[in-house]
Amino acid sequence: MSRSLSSFVISAVVCTAALIGFAVVEDGAAASAKKIRDQVNRGTVGVIAGDMHSATVRMAKDLATVLDDGDNRRVLTVVGKGSVQNLLDLLYLRDIDVAIVQADVLEYFRARSVHPNVENSIRYVAKLHNEELHLLVRDEVEGIEDLAGKRVSFGALGSGTYITASVLFGALKVGVQPVMLDQALALEKLKAGKIAGLAYVVGKPARLFTEVSREDGLKLLPVPVPPKLLEAYLPSKLTSDDYPDLIAPDAPLETIGVGSVMAVYNWSPKNWRYAKVERFAKAFVEEFESLRGPGRHPKWAEVNLAAELPGWQRFAPVARWLKDRERTRSVAVAEGELLSEFQQFLRQINIGELPGSQEGRAALFEEFERWRSAGN
Repeated sequence: MSRSLSSFVISAVVCTAALIGFAVVEDGAAASAKKIRDQVNRGTVGVIAGDMHSATVRMAKDLATVLDDGDNRRVLTVVGKGSVQNLLDLLYLRDIDVAIVQADVLEYFRARSVHPNVENSIRYVAKLHNEELHLLVRDEVEGIEDLAGKRVSFGALGSGTYITASVLFGALKVGVQPVMLDQALALEKLKAGKIAGLAYVVGKPARLFTEVSREDGLKLLPVPVPPKLLEAYLPSKLTSDDYPDLIAPDAPLETIGVGSVMAVYNWSPKNWRYAKVERFAKAFVEEFESLRGPGRHPKWAEVNLAAELPGWQRFAPVARWLKDRERTRSVAVAEGELLSEFQQFLRQINIGELPGSQEGRAALFEEFERWRSAGN
């Protein structure tokens, strides 16, 4: 073989080896990236909540702060566009695993068949706090009936506020002209006199109203609760503690409370997304007391984990956790009561000290059981 041919062969072999080496490195990098991507997605739970002014989005941030533990469990907070859209996103949008929605929106979906068999597609982790309907109006509006024929913002189309306001004004038979505006824009139009009022379902105190005062020519209006709505809504109040610049200390306002719910999609236990939602839900109930601590949103203090949502099924891992907790509490109570009775028995028989032998302790216990059976 000539020297030039040999050089060509050697160069070709070197180039081929380099290309093979590059391909191996590239395949290794791709495999490593896929492993990281799979790990991150397996541990990340998307939680969609209310708009940027809402209590629920701040509570979702609390969830991220308390429950995050790295790649195994990460809570990704998503700012939503209202309860209707949040529920649709939970049902259809990829990467949304948990939604905080109004309870009346769940009933709206079921009553209107918005999603087929929605009660089979949704499970609830917990019934959360109540949020309050705020009705902010111009000063010349004396009562809710004065809004008849006037333009009132019901929030963005698809929001929980839109559903609640539609139900309320319909039940009161006050025919307003609903306009659909996001809350920040509605407030500006209200100040400018282009609308007469705005409705907003949000946990008090609402950030949107913290810089509003009577000097702006605006006020919060009391909202009567029609008796036929008491099955779906609860009476509530807004006070000067909530809005010192809008409500006098001696003049709390009546309004309605709207329940909120932490909902998850009803994945099959065989689906990988079920496993990450299960990890999130277990961490939520186990770390719940941390969510009620200093620095967290005050609405957490209103949440009772054992509260049920009639007509809807709880997420099975949480239902089991609550059942185990109740069983543990029952055993603890029973043991405490038994110890109290035994101490009473010892005082009654005036025993100096417990027998040292096993036979003596067994005989004493038999005597104690006869004493209990006799109803002492």
